[in-house]
Amino acid sequence: MSELITAELVDLDLSAETKDAAARALAERMVAAGRVTDLAGFLADVAAREAQMPTGLDGGIGIPHCRSTHVTEPTLAFGRSAAGIDFGAPDGPADLIFLIAAPAGGDADHLSILSTLARQLMDETFTGALRSATESERTAALIRGDEAPAEPAPEQTEPEPAAQAAEAGGEAPAPDEAPAPQPPAETSAAPAGRPTPAPFRIVAVTSCPTGIAHTYMAAESLEQAGKAAGVEVAVETQGSAGFQRLDPQLVADADGVIFAHDVEVRDKERFAGKPTVDVGVKAGIGRAAELIAEVRRKAAHGEVSAPARAAAPMDKDAEPGDGFATRLRKWLMTGVSYMVPFVAAGGLLIALAFAIGGYTINKAPSVADHFLWTESTSWAALLFQIGTVAFGFLVPVLAGFIAYGMADRPGLVPGFVGGAIALTVNAGFLGGLIAGLLAGAVVTAIQRVRIPGPLRGIMPVVVIPLLSSVVVGFLMFLVVGKPIAALQKGLTDWLSGLTGANAVILGALLGLMMCFDLGGPLNKVAYAFAVGGLANPNAGSLKVMAAVMAAGMVPPLAMALATIVRGRLFTKAERENGKAAWVLGASFITEGAIPFAAADPLRVIPSAMAGGAVTGALSMAFGCTLRAPHGGIFVVPLIGQPLLYLLAVAAGTGVSTALVILLKGLRKRPQPRPADSPAPDGAGVTVAA
Repeated sequence: MSELITAELVDLDLSAETKDAAARALAERMVAAGRVTDLAGFLADVAAREAQMPTGLDGGIGIPHCRSTHVTEPTLAFGRSAAGIDFGAPDGPADLIFLIAAPAGGDADHLSILSTLARQLMDETFTGALRSATESERTAALIRGDEAPAEPAPEQTEPEPAAQAAEAGGEAPAPDEAPAPQPPAETSAAPAGRPTPAPFRIVAVTSCPTGIAHTYMAAESLEQAGKAAGVEVAVETQGSAGFQRLDPQLVADADGVIFAHDVEVRDKERFAGKPTVDVGVKAGIGRAAELIAEVRRKAAHGEVSAPARAAAPMDKDAEPGDGFATRLRKWLMTGVSYMVPFVAAGGLLIALAFAIGGYTINKAPSVADHFLWTESTSWAALLFQIGTVAFGFLVPVLAGFIAYGMADRPGLVPGFVGGAIALTVNAGFLGGLIAGLLAGAVVTAIQRVRIPGPLRGIMPVVVIPLLSSVVVGFLMFLVVGKPIAALQKGLTDWLSGLTGANAVILGALLGLMMCFDLGGPLNKVAYAFAVGGLANPNAGSLKVMAAVMAAGMVPPLAMALATIVRGRLFTKAERENGKAAWVLGASFITEGAIPFAAADPLRVIPSAMAGGAVTGALSMAFGCTLRAPHGGIFVVPLIGQPLLYLLAVAAGTGVSTALVILLKGLRKRPQPRPADSPAPDGAGVTVAA
């Protein structure tokens, strides 16, 4: 394992004027050291982290950092700026800049070293030594901990009492007449025979989006402020190296709780019912003493937090500023992500059954009553009936896990019940969406009701499932179910009647959605729309499924082809990614184009969208159909008009390839550079994945 920082990764005369330029200068040292494989991709990841929250800290410190697939091993680069660089700290520019790079799967040993560094940044002796260092090697040793910083010279102290008395012309007190030491502030001498009161005890949790620097700096600041205030502070750092839960007894005995976090606290319900201060992680660094004073004040006034519930699974990584629209998208994506395996299993089994036994296999009798081992139609019927059962879970699973994303496990029962009712009243896929949202909202509302302590134990097992199922069932059967069923029928009829220009426009729109964010929310919306139509297939819904899968194959195939046609326009890493993109694109895994889009989004994404729109439109125009929800070229035998379908994919791939080559060829380079060097374009811009 290499050293975290070496002299080559230190720049004591950093001349950059902006934070982006500083990050680039330090990142270039990492590239030269072989620690970063793709400069542009890594800088895009750094910029994405910086966009979440500024990384400047009080005291003239900037700590840009990220986890990235372009980092080979945990690495730290250090730069010292004479003029100072603005990293968004309240007290002004930073002169000490630490660029922290952690691999996507960083090992715990190196991450613990990074956490130690973060704590050292709270020590003025350490930062003072860095400001006065004159040699890169010694600076690297200081940061690694191989060399201890020199202690500052002691300051002039007040004269001793004897000296004061002598100067005043009086007598100094005799040694045995020295004044008795005063008790600490806010502490009175305990009466004889009464035990000394226990100190105030606080438990705290710190966390930040990356879990590398701010997490541990806030912990160090809270611990030091606790010592200064005579308060016992125990901190649980929920960082990149994992976290070790505080002892349950320690939590139970605590007099107060501090949450200094920018991502949701894991297992937050452990701290319910105690005086609580809940702030961002930067407040834990800069206002630790104030937070401790505030939690003591709340304890003195008897203010306690409401009984906590576990954070919904899709809210665990939510940012504090996330609005309703962002959270709604995450809830819907929860349902879709759990639904897709049922869609894939059931849909592929049904498609395979049709391939073996023909389209009349759906009329075969139950294999439980009639099955002949030697007949292919019996095996086709078996596959069809298994697939039908699996596919039948599509809507209930969608609804159940949307509710799960909103309200955690208590949302599962009413969500599944609401989804099943959606099928009963023929509300279909749209009914499942509404049922999941209703179930999550009802459970969340019930959880907010204050319940006496003795009854809390039966709430998640009996009360919440009972009440929420009744409410959701009532709403789905008698209020919203029939209107949604009518809307679902209208949508189905519309898809069945799609012909000519309308079909082509829909295909182009779906192609654009599939290729805009390459596996992100819009991609998933288009895919969910397509697979929802497979629950009750008709000519229109089968065309939609074909267009969606064809368009989703285009981006990775186009990038793979472009790396062959004009390889010099791509970095070595991109050309290697291109080899894998052939397989990913052929398998309908749109995410295969993400490495290219992350490095150069302004050229790759428009090119991919143009090709996806062409393919979607052609697929609809050709009347191609598809009964399988996934599979790429491996389900071509199950596609209606297979040759025209492949032609549509090839046409879109050609359009995307030509556009991306044209756009990359037009960019201006300030100076010639080797073909294998990372391209500077696209730094600081990311794409949803």
